[in-house]
Amino acid sequence: MKLKNISISTLITIILFFIACNISTSQQSREVIVAPVPASTNTLGIKYPKINPDLSVIFHVNAPEAKSVQVDLGKRYDMTKNEEGLWTVTTEPIVPGFHYYSLIIDGASVADPSSELFYGAGRMMSGIEIPEEGVDYYLPKDVPHGEVRTQYYYSELTQAWRRAFIYTPPRYNENLDEKYPVLYLLHGAGEDETGWSRQGKANLILDNLIASGEAVPMIIVMERGQAVDPNDNNPALRQGGLAGMFAGFDILADVFMKEIIPMVDENYRTISDRDHRAMAGLSMGGFQTYNTTLNNLDDFAYIAGFSGAGWIPQGTELSESYNGVFNDADAFNSRVKVLYASTGLMESPQMYATVNNFHNMLEEAGIEHVYFESPGTAHEWLTWRRSLKQFASLLFK
Repeated sequence: MKLKNISISTLITIILFFIACNISTSQQSREVIVAPVPASTNTLGIKYPKINPDLSVIFHVNAPEAKSVQVDLGKRYDMTKNEEGLWTVTTEPIVPGFHYYSLIIDGASVADPSSELFYGAGRMMSGIEIPEEGVDYYLPKDVPHGEVRTQYYYSELTQAWRRAFIYTPPRYNENLDEKYPVLYLLHGAGEDETGWSRQGKANLILDNLIASGEAVPMIIVMERGQAVDPNDNNPALRQGGLAGMFAGFDILADVFMKEIIPMVDENYRTISDRDHRAMAGLSMGGFQTYNTTLNNLDDFAYIAGFSGAGWIPQGTELSESYNGVFNDADAFNSRVKVLYASTGLMESPQMYATVNNFHNMLEEAGIEHVYFESPGTAHEWLTWRRSLKQFASLLFK
């Protein structure tokens, strides 16, 4: 069976399904909810939203002058106002994981002051974490914890200051003679460099994996997945949105290769060879990861796309893509230690087909890789937390 190649227009459409769903910086319990409890993503000391035992959610909004109020959780729920001007609604059960949401007050979409804010869909949004019964790999535990550091640096390529969040593993400040491998980790469209440590809980996932011996201690670099060359006259770069993001893939790769990686190697105790360097990304970040790594295989031995596939232009064979790196399966398999692709089983049909088709192309070409389908999840942070947990456990061994 001949697989259908992926067009650029299809890829752009796919990215529109990037809206994710997961996070909290507060501790949650693994125990079954037996009474309504405040969401862990609530602003400190705020009781609502509350999560019921069946995982439905009670929302309260104090807006006595409003004419109409809704909660937008992907599906809109109409709220009812009582005599004191308090609007309330109880949703249907919500699937576990992190969900962005907004309030619609008299037609205006606003953040809920009762919720912490998270950068998603290109703006600050409210978010709610629905507990996942019996699962704690992304929750704080009584184990040694690493740090997430903020690193600013000036990019000559983009002529702008950039910010990276850098996870250093437990005891990094104690074992001063030890050097570490590095994972470069990219977010998705509409999100930024805060996503993996806030919505994704990458630092807690690694703390727990390292403590259990499932992952080796490593540094994780979380940088912004957008870059613009001020000297590039490509009009797509000035359009913003998805067209600008795709047009900026190559300059972003240059920023990583010429600025970010050298900066990290200079300022952190890294093992600076390809066998100790990995890159992964979710959704748009997955496409960017393949673009960066497959065009620079002398610098990366571990590669992953979570809900993001290799970019195979329509009418192009896999063997013709990325300067022919897939031409010789034996050579590729000997150079790349882990190639990883994942998707949620509940993704949109187009997104699922894109990743699954890429997996099938790799399989037919004899390219060794790990393929994971996350059960019961869509294009959301729970898919990507699960993917990171699995991929991180395969690295640098």
